[in-house]
Amino acid sequence: MLEIALIVLALLCLGLVGTCVWLASQQRHAAQLQAERGAERDRRISELSKRLDAYLAGSVRMGEELHELRRIVAPLPDKLSQIEQRDPSNLSFTQAARLVGLGASVDDLTQSCGLSKAEAELVSKLHQPKQR
Repeated sequence: MLEIALIVLALLCLGLVGTCVWLASQQRHAAQLQAERGAERDRRISELSKRLDAYLAGSVRMGEELHELRRIVAPLPDKLSQIEQRDPSNLSFTQAARLVGLGASVDDLTQSCGLSKAEAELVSKLHQPKQR
């Protein structure tokens, strides 16, 4: 009877050893999957970080360019007023502004208002209807 108990105990020990080996194998496999997923996550985070840096740099450049354009465009209305005021008897700039609102071209302005081409282009750009 003692021999049978020892055999049963030995079989149970073998079963426990087999279970421990199987569990260790499963744990190694799970750790390997977790490491692969972690590496993929780190790669994607790195890629997204690079893309975000590129977007931010582009936004900063656009902001700087927009600021520069505002600086350039801001004095134009004053310059137009100065041009209009240099010859008060001549209302050609006001007339030209009205014609631009009606769709007149730069050539139309030079012919009908006696403006130079540069003046006509300036009036045209300042008074064009907003396009969407």
